[in-house]
Amino acid sequence: MHKIAMAPEILARIPGFREGLHMFDNIDAGKTAHVVVDLQNGFMEPGATVELPVARDIVPNVNTICKAVRAARGINVFVRYLVDDETQVKWSSWFNDFASPGRRKAMIETFSKTAHGFALWPGLDVQAEDLIVDKTRFGAFVPGSSNLHEVLQTRGIDTLIITGTATNVCCESTARDAMQMNYKVIFVADGNAALTDAEHNATLNNMVTLFADVMTTEQVVGVLDKSGAMRHAAE
Repeated sequence: MHKIAMAPEILARIPGFREGLHMFDNIDAGKTAHVVVDLQNGFMEPGATVELPVARDIVPNVNTICKAVRAARGINVFVRYLVDDETQVKWSSWFNDFASPGRRKAMIETFSKTAHGFALWPGLDVQAEDLIVDKTRFGAFVPGSSNLHEVLQTRGIDTLIITGTATNVCCESTARDAMQMNYKVIFVADGNAALTDAEHNATLNNMVTLFADVMTTEQVVGVLDKSGAMRHAAE
């Protein structure tokens, strides 16, 4: 698990920006989606093409949040990174400029639709009522990447809980865009994984300043339980 260490000087700025560190501790769980980003074999298996070892460590926390979301009548959405023929053409800057021929070949072979690497990690608690959405860019909300926004809007979702991997790539990209699309975003400090503590904490610093309410798994579950209890009391 990552050693979480947001910079004190960055946290000290928060009172000048807003009232309190946590903005979203009174969410409506029924309008909340837990978005689990890219916890797939190709990122998680030992020796996988894009192995991020800490991603295996966060699975119990992700599953704990999944359970709490279901109990509070929110939804869980498992997002998978997909490489298809169209994406290689429309996102050629990534495949041609940022990846060597060998790297490009490995990514295509790992994250194509029928590949073992594309499949969700078997340790995840995925239930029949959960949703699965494929994306073809780092961020799920980039135009042409996925239909996640439409899926969420159809269900009246206004709040997102972000977990997954990599903290500083697909998770951060998705969270940044979500906030600017007017979603309330909770970024789970011990429910995201990067290659290093430094990269992970750099994203947490970015999130807490301008893009998301950064919470631990325990805090997220507490918020969901409170919302679920209020909903049940009102029925």
